[in-house]
Amino acid sequence: MVNQTYTVDVLVVGGGTGGTAAAIQAARRGAKTILVSEFSWLGGMLTSAGVSVPDGNELETFQTGLWGAFLQELRQRQPGGLDNSWVSFFSYDPQIGAEIFADWVQELPNLHWISGQVPIEVFRQGDSITGVRFADFAVTAKIILDGTELGDLLALAEIPYRWGWELQSEWGEPSAPVGFNSFTQKYPVQAPTYVVIMQDFGDAIAPEIPSAPNYNPSQFTDAWDGYGAETFLNYGRLPGNRFMINWPICGNDYGQGVGRLIESDVSRGEFIQESRWHSQNFAHFIQSQLDRRYGLAEKVFPHAPTAFALHPYYRESRRLLGLTTVREQDILPIAGGRVASIFNDAIAVGNYANDHHYPGVQFPLQPKSIRWGGRWTGTPFTIPYSSLIPATTDGFLVCEKNISVSHIANGATRLQPVVMGIGQAAGMAAAMCVELNCQPRHLPVRSLQTALLEDNRSKTAIIPLFNLPPNRSDWLDWQLYYLNNPQAYPVSGYCPCPSENEYPDSAFEKALIRESNCFKGIFSRLEQQEYRFAVTAPTAYQGQNWQLVTLRSHIDEQLRTYPHEQLVTLWGRQNHFGNWLLVEHLNGG
Repeated sequence: MVNQTYTVDVLVVGGGTGGTAAAIQAARRGAKTILVSEFSWLGGMLTSAGVSVPDGNELETFQTGLWGAFLQELRQRQPGGLDNSWVSFFSYDPQIGAEIFADWVQELPNLHWISGQVPIEVFRQGDSITGVRFADFAVTAKIILDGTELGDLLALAEIPYRWGWELQSEWGEPSAPVGFNSFTQKYPVQAPTYVVIMQDFGDAIAPEIPSAPNYNPSQFTDAWDGYGAETFLNYGRLPGNRFMINWPICGNDYGQGVGRLIESDVSRGEFIQESRWHSQNFAHFIQSQLDRRYGLAEKVFPHAPTAFALHPYYRESRRLLGLTTVREQDILPIAGGRVASIFNDAIAVGNYANDHHYPGVQFPLQPKSIRWGGRWTGTPFTIPYSSLIPATTDGFLVCEKNISVSHIANGATRLQPVVMGIGQAAGMAAAMCVELNCQPRHLPVRSLQTALLEDNRSKTAIIPLFNLPPNRSDWLDWQLYYLNNPQAYPVSGYCPCPSENEYPDSAFEKALIRESNCFKGIFSRLEQQEYRFAVTAPTAYQGQNWQLVTLRSHIDEQLRTYPHEQLVTLWGRQNHFGNWLLVEHLNGG
């Protein structure tokens, strides 16, 4: 029974990565907004799903918008810094991430957050979505956004969506299958993972981790073969001697009957329970095979047992049938280039490699990885605004992994920073639709793009350029230039602006150097984009050899041209677990 009906400008359903960003951006723009979340933490993949070791958009030039602001907050709040794992440049206590989002929401008087609720019914008037009913209240709004983890509003509203694979014949995607088979039937979408956080108890014996039903140790036998136990654990290492267990190789990815996630509430609950048991069994296996010093972490998540995330990490959901569909070709590099082609209505940037998860199966994909900054990263690509808009339904936008995207391309568009960018753009669009009294499909795209570029709190890049960090004085000029002249977008990903090797007036630059340590040593170039550093000073590190990496474009330029076997003085942060030095500033010998 509905006890109360709220009327607002914008309703966001789902407090995941995209939904949280959408609600914050809509409210910051001035729209009266309600955010309804299922869980008591906001942030989804970044927090409540436990994936606090995020991938993608790691280069300085892509650390913009709410994603960049989130990283800045983490750097200020996370004791000991973010250099804790080898799979990512950012690893943190998920509770700190949740506190950041809660604080951002709390500071907005026009944003009302209601937690612990899921949508039950969607209200329609003709082809328009007008409201959503929850257990004991309803919300009507001018614009409604689906930020749920699995695209639940799409199903409730009967908005056409995709689930599963598309064949090569549909769009000519090079990695798509020619025909359906037992594999595509077994795994219609990528496998989720129920993240569990383990802890190193040191000299103490950790409490025993009991096995869950259907324990089968043979599932995990080769989990860290080829890596070694220590490297395996440090993959997702967190502060405080904790480890995020989100391991794809004979690990805790779980895809048995994954189609149950969208069949019914009961079948979804069964799948979630099984996936959690699977992670419990993997944690039991780790403890039994490695050492009793490793146990379930304590006081991580706000429920019992506290080591398990609030919900699974979903890599794929229902996917909208939108005005534009992002295909594999749209995320792959241009022939002879290092970037993908850009959409005219681009509103967000990603750069992750295309990565699919199917337990026990290596699925071949067209490569989109490139060497940059002494390491591997991914081809930059853009997300079009029209992939957020239903083909025929008004009053509605999506803002999560549920955009209009192919199953194949979803492997790159699903990452946390991309989804946060999608959410920010959706929230901005919703607020502007309210201002202009128009439907999302009629919103002038250039107005939306300009608003994102010029946002006074969290300006966000729309055109991916390797050498255009957001603190440059000409950043906006170059972003607008390529929006106005898309044919001039360079296939190299580098704009022809003069290199600014130093930013002497930049507080950002000074802060990075202040947080760094000074080292001297011999620079060696092993091959293109692979550098080593033999430390000569300080004495405590003398004789150690580290990989040199950077996230900064002008440092990348210096490393590419620096003479082999020369003495160099540099400032950076050591990541012991990745055995690299993240270079922030570089001088000659």
